[in-house]
Amino acid sequence: MDSKSCNNFVSYVGFEEHEMQPLGSSRRNSSCENGIKLLPGELLIAKAQNVLMFSPVGDSKQGMSGVLSVTNFKLAFVTTDDTNGEDATHQQNHLYGYTDTCLTNVDAIYVIAGDKKRRLLPGNPVPSKVKGIFIICKNMRTWLFSFKFSPLKDGKNLLTALLHHAFPNSHHRLFAYDYKEPYYSSVDKGVQLFRDISDWQNELDRTMRNRGQMKKGWRISSINVQFKLSDSLPQYVIVPASITDSQLNNAAQHFQGSRPPIWSWSNERGAALVRMSELHPTITERTQENTMFENIRKSHPQILAPIVIELNKDISVKSVAAGYSKFVSLCSPENIRQFWLQDNNFYSLLESTRWLKYISYSLEKAVEASEHLNLGTSVILQESDGRDMCCVVSSLVQLLLDPHFRTITGFQSLLQKEWIAAGHPFCDRLGLVVKADTEKSPLFLLYLDCVWQLCQQFPAEFEFTETYLTTVWDAAHVSIFDTFIFNCEKDRARAVIDPNYPLVLRSVWDWREQFNDQDILLFYNPLYNPETSCTTVKPLYAIPCLELWTQCYFRWIPPLEIRNGGRNHIELYTRLIQNDISRLKVNANGSCASPVDKITTYLLQMNIDSFYPFSNRNSDNTTISTPIMNSSMLVTESLLDAQSLLNAPD
Repeated sequence: MDSKSCNNFVSYVGFEEHEMQPLGSSRRNSSCENGIKLLPGELLIAKAQNVLMFSPVGDSKQGMSGVLSVTNFKLAFVTTDDTNGEDATHQQNHLYGYTDTCLTNVDAIYVIAGDKKRRLLPGNPVPSKVKGIFIICKNMRTWLFSFKFSPLKDGKNLLTALLHHAFPNSHHRLFAYDYKEPYYSSVDKGVQLFRDISDWQNELDRTMRNRGQMKKGWRISSINVQFKLSDSLPQYVIVPASITDSQLNNAAQHFQGSRPPIWSWSNERGAALVRMSELHPTITERTQENTMFENIRKSHPQILAPIVIELNKDISVKSVAAGYSKFVSLCSPENIRQFWLQDNNFYSLLESTRWLKYISYSLEKAVEASEHLNLGTSVILQESDGRDMCCVVSSLVQLLLDPHFRTITGFQSLLQKEWIAAGHPFCDRLGLVVKADTEKSPLFLLYLDCVWQLCQQFPAEFEFTETYLTTVWDAAHVSIFDTFIFNCEKDRARAVIDPNYPLVLRSVWDWREQFNDQDILLFYNPLYNPETSCTTVKPLYAIPCLELWTQCYFRWIPPLEIRNGGRNHIELYTRLIQNDISRLKVNANGSCASPVDKITTYLLQMNIDSFYPFSNRNSDNTTISTPIMNSSMLVTESLLDAQSLLNAPD
């Protein structure tokens, strides 16, 4: 191989300086070191020259040559290959390139020796000569690198650095603490973070608006201010009005995690959705639990007794983790041979993972709870510490019964309320910090998959698309945003005031920190119409009625991509029809200043592939030129001035 061509790097995943100008401030303020684009606070740790990158499940046996680098934020591959440039059919992220991956996204690292591979764990010795590495990411993407033409020590040095920085043993080593970019939040004001008492009051008022006496059944308590009651609950909680803070404090000591029954949501009949942990295993006397049940009964307008649904009988954090481990092997084969071997008995292998069974169980419990609520009976969701399956089922129930949460801002508020504020241990479950006593388990992905199933069964009832859901899962592994890197609000509050490790809170819901307006537009479902939206939805949850979320799980496997096909073509043509309708409305109103005139003509790619906008390759498909606009987004001037919604190279 010509070493001169290997070292003559002229681009970074296609981000030339002139191409970077329209992007977000994070990219504009990045620096460059040895061809690597670095964010403010990002440091180059190690690099290896003349590395070959292969597509693990691709048909090509020829690797792409470049420099592989490890920073304190990402694993980056920089190449001179022109085909590796920026592709308009890809979702473009301001923070990292298409051939980069965040270190917190790395799930497993294997060192390759001949035809065999061996998994390396943090602290394991690194071989003196590294021929290659195989990496599996938490979003199912795989990487295969060969150091055959690299200097002798490059492979070992890079792998040592990667092992050390991809599996930190301290929360302070996450890149969020090093990122120095100034932050000016532009999060939609409709998104409630549920850190202030006003958000809880607004939510209580919203669900109980015009219901008179119902408001008297529940009250906002400040008993957990400064986290005096429970480390994992938010500072403000909504509890039955009939219980005093003193009684609540006494009762909390009997429940795991000091988490007594806490209100989540109410319907128009006054039935409340409540979540709670179980009693401590050492407590056999159930007086305090029965007392709390009685207070919940009193909070109901008709003084009806609640129904208790136990969530940890047929599912657990460990069982979900075990099943998911098998499921990952189906979605991230290391080579094309393994892919075809698995394909021969794919469905039996899928059944053995029990992944679809866990989805079915979650939806079934959500339907069961929603039916009780619709009949006017309050429901209490109960599990060991109330921080895992309670999050899944509680937020699913609210999606089924409350159209507000099927909007993007409502959905993000729902995640804030039922996952972030309620203390789902994201840091532990996502495996962001390596500790012996933590349990890693993809409960959040299980929930997103359940939501995706709802979107497939009710395609016009949700404002967001599957591209949005897939992007949320990807964003959970970007260690810049505080949303998914903490176990509870107490940890987040401490980090903000820590003088030794100051942290700037950045919400992941500020999507313009990561994407351009045309990418954000793809989050919006063109089939959604809030005026005709159903009040409640009831999904089918039997396993034969479920599907595999191919965009999320299989987007990195080229043989599974449908060329010039897939469901996103429905979205594509719906956007075209919407555009025609919007133009007709503008013409009918006789407006001289048509909004369409403000929009640059879009280059709309008609032959997009099934995993768009996460396609694996460049495309030479024919494009047509047509103006596109999203009528639901006309109020946003920056979106009106966007250069393209769906575009492609000539």
